[in-house]
Amino acid sequence: MTENTTTARQPAQPIQLFGSAISGHVHRVRFFLSVLGLPFEIVELNLRQREHRTPEFLARNPFGQVPVIEDGEVTLADSNAILVYLNERYAPDPTRWMPRDPVGAARVQRWFSVAAGPLAYGPAAARIMVLFGVDADRTETVKRSHALLSVMETCLSEQPFLAGPSATLADIANYAYVAHAPEGSVSLDAYPQLRAWLARVEALPGFVPMVRSPVGLAVAS
Repeated sequence: MTENTTTARQPAQPIQLFGSAISGHVHRVRFFLSVLGLPFEIVELNLRQREHRTPEFLARNPFGQVPVIEDGEVTLADSNAILVYLNERYAPDPTRWMPRDPVGAARVQRWFSVAAGPLAYGPAAARIMVLFGVDADRTETVKRSHALLSVMETCLSEQPFLAGPSATLADIANYAYVAHAPEGSVSLDAYPQLRAWLARVEALPGFVPMVRSPVGLAVAS
């Protein structure tokens, strides 16, 4: 069975996606919008100029974080929450991306927690430190990154996707910051299963890449 990149239901008007092209959190939402074939408009915010901290944006998300979507009268923040919303409202078969059986649902939720915890404080944090020139010792952050990648490598040696035999929201939530880990000087060379998983995710119909930044180990690539 092939992936379905269309949806039986469409929003009344294009969904607005507020964020930045350099954000992996924003990318995971853009990726899933593309997979579902939903019309959307990107409202680009300059994070360096703190456009995500203006009163206008804080009215949409008091935490001052991207992404935020506006879908008609619905305003929603938090990338993982947005993935769930889009799946439940628009996916032709919501069970395709978010299993309904207790074990399958729990496995996806576990990887949501990874995306919000070890991934955010490992590869994502290492990339931010390099990208924004944070003057701090990155040793512990890089160490945390490799600890996570080692766990993911073991998991992916047993199954093709993070939560099981087929792609789910777990893969979409974790893809970007792993794929761009070299920008934070976190090498993927020691993780062949992880690199194979990245290729499988990139082969999904509707996949869109995140812009690459020539920093860290990605300078020469």
